[in-house]
Amino acid sequence: MTAPTLNQIERACADLTRDKHPITIAAVASRAGISRSTIYRNPELRATIEHHRQTPPDGSITAITDELATLRQAVQTLADTVRHHDTQLRRLTRG
Repeated sequence: MTAPTLNQIERACADLTRDKHPITIAAVASRAGISRSTIYRNPELRATIEHHRQTPPDGSITAITDELATLRQAVQTLADTVRHHDTQLRRLTRG
């Protein structure tokens, strides 16, 4: 599983919670733009959804902390991708 997939799941759960919709695998899959089978096959994704199901939607500090962790991971993934492409470009220009 890739970090972007987990980020999509986290974002979908946050959006569903914000919009006061129930967090179901079908709803999360639809909102995240991935298949339900991807979620069912991956225990980490299912656990993430279950965590969001059990988290009260009260805007508590825990929800904010979870959102920050998701955003940090997204930024880290983006930075890793940029570094990878930068390395590839440097190799091409030296070659």
